Amino acid sequence: MFRNTTAICLHLVGPLRGKKSGASLTRCLHQTLTMAKRLQARRLDGIDHNPWVEFVQLASEEADVVNLGQGFPDFSPPEFAVEAFQHAVSGDFMLNQYTKAFGYPPLTKILASFFGKLLGQEIDPLKNVLVTVGAYGALFTAFQALVDEGDEVIIIEPFFDCYEPMTLMAGGRPVFVSLKPSPTQKGEPDSSSNWQLDPTELASKFTSRTKAFILNTPNNPLGKVFSKEELELVASLCQQHDVVCISDEVYQWMVFDGFQHISIASLPGMWEHTLTIGSAGKTFSVTGWKVGWVLGPDSLMKHLRTVHQNSIYHCATQGQAAVAQSFEREQLHFGRPSSYFVQLPQYIQRCRDHMIQSLQSMGFRPVIPQGSYFLITDISDFKNKMPDLPGAADEPYDRRFVKWMIKNKGLVAIPVSIFFSLPHQKFFDHYIRFCFVKDESTLRAMDQKLQKWKAELTP
Repeated sequence: MFRNTTAICLHLVGPLRGKKSGASLTRCLHQTLTMAKRLQARRLDGIDHNPWVEFVQLASEEADVVNLGQGFPDFSPPEFAVEAFQHAVSGDFMLNQYTKAFGYPPLTKILASFFGKLLGQEIDPLKNVLVTVGAYGALFTAFQALVDEGDEVIIIEPFFDCYEPMTLMAGGRPVFVSLKPSPTQKGEPDSSSNWQLDPTELASKFTSRTKAFILNTPNNPLGKVFSKEELELVASLCQQHDVVCISDEVYQWMVFDGFQHISIASLPGMWEHTLTIGSAGKTFSVTGWKVGWVLGPDSLMKHLRTVHQNSIYHCATQGQAAVAQSFEREQLHFGRPSSYFVQLPQYIQRCRDHMIQSLQSMGFRPVIPQGSYFLITDISDFKNKMPDLPGAADEPYDRRFVKWMIKNKGLVAIPVSIFFSLPHQKFFDHYIRFCFVKDESTLRAMDQKLQKWKAELTP
């Protein structure tokens, strides 16, 4: 850039030599240098477009749509959580002020106690816990703290879409490995448990440059809950290659059909290699509170604290106080029928089953999820019947289908191709994602839309 600027300056200076034009020359050079200066940081190259913005905006432009795209509950949080927040706002006036930079002490203490039992660790609230602005903030802090220029980060596809840009912003290089569906017998519904990693392919992704492995279980968007055997394979490779596992476990309480969530940090030898990320938003159905956390060994956490203290520094005190009180309540009820962590997945599973049945009646082929807020559904039959939907020639089919469905059928979903790396998007453009963590009234509104759609197809 500077060589080009110098050449421009010499070209401009030539005709002005010997003339009384000092002010004009200075002004000209200033304008030239200003035009040549790059405004945005290079770490933003290629990540400026966000498909969420596009599809959320499209949904907001249409009247009378049922939003099954974004992952948030549209029902009330548990009463004890709401009361805890109200108490935090109207009670102790000092909760309006700063608290400890790395977390409100009652919250870090209960997180250490609660998850220490689950992970089989003595967790120090000061050294092993960091409270962040949601799980999103936890992820960003982890990437910034640990990923350096040229480091490789292994990401399982399909992946929560922020993993790739966060890797790139930190200077890292994403390395992708895909979950692939196993064939099912004709007429048998697909399940997220049928989507598997190839052990040989997975092992081949680890190199001397691999810094981190991103695990998301239960997985968004697929709803896959990784088995103990799958986690043991990942753990073995991370230990063998001295790789940090960043484990995004925000949906850990939303597991169905008798499946069990296992934290990889609980496996032998993995506590020292793992950052475990959680979310109060998903845990207590309060996504707007934006309270998240990271748990891990001090050897890793000290670097996250450095990023945190020089960026966010501090999270909202009242939200942390409400989450602390909610966890204290859950610790008393844990494992009992009165526990929200028991009640929530039971309710959500009923919502999931409702949506599956409704989508199947319309000709969709849902992949039955084992956990999370989401399911994906195969739209191959629609692709065969309606191959030429409006859109750019190179636009993946699922994106064109979702835009058509929002505009013409009043149903909002998210195209699954956005959860894959660019080279692999064309292989998975026959799936779309729905969120089933919705109120019964929303699901009934979905049914009405689907029934109307079905009636339109009837001769």
